[in-house]
Amino acid sequence: MSDSSQITRRTLIATAAFVPLSALTLSAKSTPTALSAVQLRTLEAFIDRLIPRDELGPGAVDAGALVYIDRVLAGPNAAEKNTFVQGLEAVDAYARRVLGAPLVELPAEKRDQVLTAAETENAQFFNRVLRLTLEGMFGDPFYGGNRNFVGWDLIRYPGPRPAVDAELQRMDAYPAPYRRSPHGTQYK
Repeated sequence: MSDSSQITRRTLIATAAFVPLSALTLSAKSTPTALSAVQLRTLEAFIDRLIPRDELGPGAVDAGALVYIDRVLAGPNAAEKNTFVQGLEAVDAYARRVLGAPLVELPAEKRDQVLTAAETENAQFFNRVLRLTLEGMFGDPFYGGNRNFVGWDLIRYPGPRPAVDAELQRMDAYPAPYRRSPHGTQYK
C-alpha cells in the first residue's frame, strides 16, 4: 500500500543533495544583513586593524570583507550570529570600560590595544573574526568580499582558469588576471 503523502527514500536523498549547495550559495546581488548599523561599524573598526590599508595596497575594509561577513552571518552561518554579536559587544564594552570610548572612536594604536586584549581574553572569537576577514579579503568576489579582486591582486593570484596553456605556465612572468569567478560571473 502506497501513501502519496509519504516521502520516499529516493526523494529524500535527491532533495538532501541540494541542501548544502543552496545553503552555501549566496547571490552577489542579494543584500541580506545580519548585523545592525552599530555592530557593522564596530566590526569595520575591528577588521580595519586586522588587515589595514597600507603602502602595499588596500585593506580588508576596502576589499569588502565587511559585506562578506555580514552576508554569511545572514545566510549559511546564521547559527553563529548571536555568538558573533556577543563577541563584538564584548570587544566594544572592553574599549568603553578600559579606554573610555567605543572601538570606532579610538585611534588605530588604541584599537590595536583592544584587539590584543581580545585575542588574549577571547581567542576563539578573535580567531573567528580573523578567519572570516581572510575569507572576505581573499575569497571569491561572488560572495561579497574581495571587491574588484583587490585581495587576489595583492597576492598576485590571477584567478581560477578553466584551462592553462604553456604561456600561462611560464615561471618568469605573472599571468594576466582572469576576472571571472568560478561561478561564471565576470567582474571588472
